[in-house]
Amino acid sequence: MKKIVLMVIIVLTGNLAMAQYKLIDNGSSIQFKIKNFGININGSFTGLQGNIKFDIAHLNDANFDVSIDANTVNTSNEMRDNHLRNDTYFDVKNYPRIHFVSTKITASAKPGVQFIFGKLTIKNQTKDISFPFTATANNDGYLFKGSFNINRKDFGVGGTSVISDNLEVQLSILTKK
Repeated sequence: MKKIVLMVIIVLTGNLAMAQYKLIDNGSSIQFKIKNFGININGSFTGLQGNIKFDIAHLNDANFDVSIDANTVNTSNEMRDNHLRNDTYFDVKNYPRIHFVSTKITASAKPGVQFIFGKLTIKNQTKDISFPFTATANNDGYLFKGSFNINRKDFGVGGTSVISDNLEVQLSILTKK
């Protein structure tokens, strides 16, 4: 009986040791790059929300549940940004948030680099994605950095146009306890 109680205490202590981190929108960066008429267009999102449970020593127990405000799309061109908010692109009235939930986090062969696997939802279309990221301790939190590529058409974003199907997303996410 003592062994069972000890095991329960160890498991509960391990779960409590896994730190919960809050996202800091001001200081974080969610940027994207896509070609339009063959020219690179850079944009960003803000309105970061969610939680991250992370301990570099216990990646099996770590998870990310984060979202951004789709209405904050910013390409430094108000007319284009308003067009991106309409129903052909992000349809922010019906789908106000872009959401990512991790399903697995693993170490990589490269020191200091982890891989995250998860589900990205844009406009109620959910697709599996994975990408490498780094986690750098920063005061009482972490700075997470990573990037990935997606096909906008997989998520029903935009129709047939002169805009590229593929885009790169770059993340720099600041957290604190």
